[in-house]
Amino acid sequence: MNKKLISIAIQTALSGLVVTHSLGAGAQSQAPAIEEMVIVSQTRTFANSSVTEDMQNQVSAASSVLGAIDYIPGVLVNEGDAFGGDDWSTTISIRGFQVSLDEQQLGMTIDGIPNGNSNYGGGSKANRFIDTENLAGIDVVQGTSDISSWSHEALGGSMNFRTMDPTEEAGLTTSLTVGDNNARKFYVRYNTGEILPNTYAWLSVSGSDIDAWIDASGESNRDHFAAKLKGYYEAFELTGYLSFDDTHEDNYQRVTPQEFREDPNWDRLTGDWTGIPHIDQLYRRGWSTLRENTLAYLSAAFEISGVDVNASVYYHDNKGRGDWLPPYIVDVRNDGAGNAHSELQSGNTVLGGSPLGRITFVDSSGVALQPIAGCQSSLTFPYGGAGAAYDPACFPAGAIPVGSYRHTVYDKQRTGFVADFAWETQQDGFTNTLRGGFWYEDNKRNESRNWLKIIDSRTSYNFNHIPYWTQYDRAFPQETLTWYLEDTIQMGDLTARLGAKQYLVDLERKNNHLGGVRTATVNSDSDVLLSAGLVYNLPAEGMEVFGGYAQSFSSIKDGVLEANQTALDQVEAETADSMDVGLRYNDRNYSVSLTYYDIEFENRITYIPEGSSAGIDYLGESDGAYVNVGGIESSGIEAAVRANVTDALSLYVSYTKNDSTYIGTPDPAANALLGVFPGNTVFGSAEDMYVVSADWRQDRFYAGLNYKYVGDRWLDAGNTTRLDGYGVADMYVGVELSQLSPALKGADLRLNVTNLTDKSYIGGVAGGWGGWIAPSRTATATIKVDF
Repeated sequence: MNKKLISIAIQTALSGLVVTHSLGAGAQSQAPAIEEMVIVSQTRTFANSSVTEDMQNQVSAASSVLGAIDYIPGVLVNEGDAFGGDDWSTTISIRGFQVSLDEQQLGMTIDGIPNGNSNYGGGSKANRFIDTENLAGIDVVQGTSDISSWSHEALGGSMNFRTMDPTEEAGLTTSLTVGDNNARKFYVRYNTGEILPNTYAWLSVSGSDIDAWIDASGESNRDHFAAKLKGYYEAFELTGYLSFDDTHEDNYQRVTPQEFREDPNWDRLTGDWTGIPHIDQLYRRGWSTLRENTLAYLSAAFEISGVDVNASVYYHDNKGRGDWLPPYIVDVRNDGAGNAHSELQSGNTVLGGSPLGRITFVDSSGVALQPIAGCQSSLTFPYGGAGAAYDPACFPAGAIPVGSYRHTVYDKQRTGFVADFAWETQQDGFTNTLRGGFWYEDNKRNESRNWLKIIDSRTSYNFNHIPYWTQYDRAFPQETLTWYLEDTIQMGDLTARLGAKQYLVDLERKNNHLGGVRTATVNSDSDVLLSAGLVYNLPAEGMEVFGGYAQSFSSIKDGVLEANQTALDQVEAETADSMDVGLRYNDRNYSVSLTYYDIEFENRITYIPEGSSAGIDYLGESDGAYVNVGGIESSGIEAAVRANVTDALSLYVSYTKNDSTYIGTPDPAANALLGVFPGNTVFGSAEDMYVVSADWRQDRFYAGLNYKYVGDRWLDAGNTTRLDGYGVADMYVGVELSQLSPALKGADLRLNVTNLTDKSYIGGVAGGWGGWIAPSRTATATIKVDF
């Protein structure tokens, strides 16, 4: 094996990745083809899966990288549109563990670098760091997460998203995608070739604009830049990566099952400005997510006295805000009865303090008006209507409606260092591998909430950019120190491992209004977490049995500190004990896996979000509350078969049977108070799922058809409302145009269609009362040309 292959294999062994042929320095996926999957890391003693190139082909070039993992056993991904263009409505579930508005229980890394949490309020999922065209693969570990995965959230598994490496040859790749919902995306990547001895790089840029699939009343805009460097030297291997992502997403909203039955194509957000603030609070362009993410890392892999080392430093900057349209002005200044309200004038911003009341209509002088005595409001939308104080018909002619544009502003900087080592020694009759790692991160996150006046609520949602009130301004410094050690012994056909890991996490809350005074603190250290596993190679070549056990931990997130100190004192870090046992078989044409898992999850922290079916408490200082609600027990079976039926055709089938139920607290009264129902099925978790997929390639043509079925789910923890199961088919068809004409060398045309039969159903759920309507049938066409 040459030096380049050795260094890549070292990195892979340290990070526990599954990769595809070929592993050379210039390896890069080209046109779709049936591939052999090869494990080049240590033998796995836990369930794991990798996204194949066929699975990536099912996802449009204009879509999020998250969509490709939806075909993995045990995984359910729901997004608000076919392109993943709305973080607010994105949900991911693995074995009953969730990433959603409610919970953050799954780990994510980018080339092994921690992503900085996945929550909506200040977190970042993998799609903020990787363009779909730059994705090399995704490795999913269900349940007993790999000990070397760096994450605060990996209770129910982890996902590592890998970026592609530069090629040895210089070249330019361009693509253009167009499709339904006025979708359009351009993409350009330039591979530099060898810019210095044994040093290669690429740079890419893309931009996309997509209209909301529901009445085109909003849009999702994204600009993305990325660059990667690889250097293969005598003493070490160097990897550098930089990405910048700028996104503006208008959101989708949840609906109740009754609302879905009444109109399955409308999420109750509106596209027309009415001039009535109570109605216009649901104006889609005012429900927005704005984010800028910059991630940079530099890694070096080298050997010291027989010990392989991989060390990385990284920096992440996250800026953005979340927008809403409260149908009133908050009275925060005592201007005296009968006087004009200074909140309506541009001027000094009030910092902190408590609301004195709400202003909904004023006269031409800016004095608050009261509704006509005895007037009954005729408003019926939204949230069942509102009282007389919000109805223009209950005020004298000439009354002026007033409203706010509320911004929750996020700002975070993370600086970190991770290092892994592996030391292999040969003893009589066995091989011993000791590996370990260290992670340090300094995380400084700020969050503030600004209230800005709508300039004229009668005409538009344009707002005065000087806040009349900054409700709060907080900082959340956090330090993380994590270590792990694992020893693996291989004796003939038997491999055994034993590992230990610990998290030391210190988190504070500071009030920037008070000069940075510390107002809350929490020590979120874990016990020493143990993991163990066995793999035995059976006499049948390519077949093995495995078993794994792991204790997992999720630290208390800074969002919990947005609650008051009393609530904080009652919150404990989340823990989980996971066990996998299974059977695997692999050869060149077949891959089969069967896994039984059992997980007990304790101290479950649940996020109870605002935006409920009864309306929004805009004055709540956090967009919801966090509480421990006992835990969850999950058990089930995951099975997958992949077969190369012929040289042209491959088939893939997976099945998941999952049983996730709530564990209550010892106090029945506390269970009732918190809305915990011991023994009930976890809401939103699918009890049955299966995927059937066929991928075909013949000469210059290729195509694929995928069908995924998701069984019935409960909408709420009380298990009172059942959501019907659904099945969705996706397809792609492509042709290598270069084989049609020499003039089209390097050109490829692909058509993707999601939700082929235009199935209408509720996809992701959150909050225990509603879910997001799944997107309708969506088609895109992508033309790609390599120069």
